[in-house]
Amino acid sequence: MDTIKRNVTIWPEKLDSPEKIDSLQKQEVIQLVKKDRKIEKNVVAGLVRKSNRILSTISTHKFPFDFFPNTINVEEGRVTIITRYFFLSSEVHSVDIKDISNVFINTSPFFAELVIISKTFAMNEIKIKNLRKSEAIFTRRIIEGLRTFESKQIDTSVYTTEELIAKLEELSTTEMVM
Repeated sequence: MDTIKRNVTIWPEKLDSPEKIDSLQKQEVIQLVKKDRKIEKNVVAGLVRKSNRILSTISTHKFPFDFFPNTINVEEGRVTIITRYFFLSSEVHSVDIKDISNVFINTSPFFAELVIISKTFAMNEIKIKNLRKSEAIFTRRIIEGLRTFESKQIDTSVYTTEELIAKLEELSTTEMVM
């Protein structure tokens, strides 16, 4: 076989010097670092927004008066249970949404009990008694919706509080039989 030889001429001014190549690589690295920092700032801003938004708050009710009501705060990333005792003492327990394995509602003629099953809590379940039925159902739906969003890795920080609650209610429209 015949091989064809070609003459190639390289013009010296067309070649990039090593210094010029290093300079271009440094500029690219600087641009990538700036881009990463911008992404990190957006992620942190989203986390701060999510951690400070309370979606639902309910308290216990007893007949005739409840001087030390327990409170459940549902935030985007966690559920906080505040148990109040005599003499202004209280206990605060938080469970991340990702660590909740299930949520149950037990009902009685007047009130409901919300049971949160945690994967990490030592006693495994948290019971909150003497809740209004409608509030307990609403809170369970919000928690279940947040669990679904968490399992699908949906970023909820882009929604306003009102939009997020509306989406969570839409997600859980199944009618409950009591």
